[in-house]
Amino acid sequence: MIHARILGRPHTGLAFYLSLVFFMGIVSCSSRNEPTPTPSTSSGTAGAEASVGERLFLETRFAQSFHVFLNNGGHANDPNIGDSAVDTVETLGAPIAPGPFKGLSMNCRACHLVDDVLDAPGGGMRTYADFARRSPIPARADGKTVAVRNSPPLVNASIDRPGGVLFHFDAEFNSMEELVAATFTGRNFGWLPGEHAQAVAHIARVVRADDGTGDLAKEFDGTSFRTLFGGTDASIPVEFQLTPEFRIAIGSATDQEVFDAVVKVVAAYVNGLLFSQTEDSGAPIRSPFDVFLDTNTLPQAPDANESPLDYSRRLLQLVKARESAGTLQFVTSNPNRTDGQFQFHSQLFSFGAQELAGLKMFLAEPTALPASAIELMTGQIGNCIACHAAPNFTDFKAHNTGTTQKEYDAIPGHGNGAFMNLAIPTLATRTADDLPATEQHPTASELFRAVPSAGTTLTDLGLWNVFANPDMPAPQAKIRAILCENDQPCAASQGELLDRAIARFKTPGLRDLGHSAPFMHTGQFDTLDNVLQFYREMADLSRAGTLRNGATQLQGIALKPEDIPPLAAFLKSLDEDYQ
Repeated sequence: MIHARILGRPHTGLAFYLSLVFFMGIVSCSSRNEPTPTPSTSSGTAGAEASVGERLFLETRFAQSFHVFLNNGGHANDPNIGDSAVDTVETLGAPIAPGPFKGLSMNCRACHLVDDVLDAPGGGMRTYADFARRSPIPARADGKTVAVRNSPPLVNASIDRPGGVLFHFDAEFNSMEELVAATFTGRNFGWLPGEHAQAVAHIARVVRADDGTGDLAKEFDGTSFRTLFGGTDASIPVEFQLTPEFRIAIGSATDQEVFDAVVKVVAAYVNGLLFSQTEDSGAPIRSPFDVFLDTNTLPQAPDANESPLDYSRRLLQLVKARESAGTLQFVTSNPNRTDGQFQFHSQLFSFGAQELAGLKMFLAEPTALPASAIELMTGQIGNCIACHAAPNFTDFKAHNTGTTQKEYDAIPGHGNGAFMNLAIPTLATRTADDLPATEQHPTASELFRAVPSAGTTLTDLGLWNVFANPDMPAPQAKIRAILCENDQPCAASQGELLDRAIARFKTPGLRDLGHSAPFMHTGQFDTLDNVLQFYREMADLSRAGTLRNGATQLQGIALKPEDIPPLAAFLKSLDEDYQ
């Protein structure tokens, strides 16, 4: 068993403990008993940005509602203003009341929970995600009460990938820093398009005024932000001594410089949220699937120069060979815990015959696209690895799986075929008003990045909103590579690529799905069985040519109703057991 070294803070509670486990998930067996070095205040402590970043991630005073509170004479170190958006935690059942931030304002953690409602009825553990179909946002004059999309898990969100990282379901952000900056100054924190400068000035004001007396500050270290970011004061606890790259002189810095320093620390913190893995290979270690691979000495990661897809194919052949030889060993107990079970999942920690059957379906591919009539009749072909190759279970690309069409057609008054016939502007006819509202175009209609509703043509077209959008230049090269597929060089025009972008969304990873329901960016599916049945339906539509811009990979799915339980069982075997 591999342990991360946790910085001792007996009063911080399980949430802080778990976030450090995530952050320090890559550990060395050889160094586990070595003493922690005592740094000097001049050099700082490696990893201190995780501790400071956790506090900033929980900070509730950056929201627009707190800006109003201060302008009305409120005190900068009294965060209790009562934004109703955080009074409760929305779940698939009754809302959890009170929410962990009731009486406060919006913060990052409100939509990216960990153990905050672990023991509440309807609550439980989260992988830095929430329970809402679409996350609540503060009320403003635009009348919006929820975000356009579900909050994605943040654990493993920043792992290395071919072509570099892109963040958000529609790949809008080119780096974690861009994402954090946009969140702090965006609609989720109550700021309207056009209020970016106000948001930056407000956040800098809070940072300068913080004196370390607030409840959140006391929960961590009781040090003011001014002192923390200075990094050299002898009063700063060792685990909070920022290294020089994260320091800034708050008193003499501009608003933008203060804001950028906050963003940098929070981005470093989120980038470090990883599932536990080995240092030598980076292989995950704490799900039943990972224990199954280890128990059977099966490869846990691709070889050098082997693609995840080729690794997945090799894994299938190895599993079949071991099964035929009768040498496969099943998993019936968690080797990392004395009781042999998960700590935060209610299901049994196991990988048995049903999970094995599901694994083989997950790894199975058709002989060609579309799946043949015989393959459709036989079933047991998930073609899942076309987009979810092991070990990260994502191709880091973007596809149209039919989620937008399914939701749009289900709106009262729409019906089957409505999305197929929806008028969508081309590159030649698309205007700034069709696109998401930005600082440059704060009054844009956002017609195609909106929550669908009866009596409207509102919908969410994903990458279509970002690609070739002059207000979003940073991710363009990476998105173009995704849309070009395997065409090298890519001869497609911008207009053709924009058509390919319709209703495409990033491929999520599949680890620890048990802590991130409801599923899809719309939050429209409550269970894995629901999701798998949806894929069967979309595969049929794609083969029939009635799924607008559907991913061709869907045509390779050949699953029968009886295939769903074992495939769902395999997906549940990817649930993680935290330390």
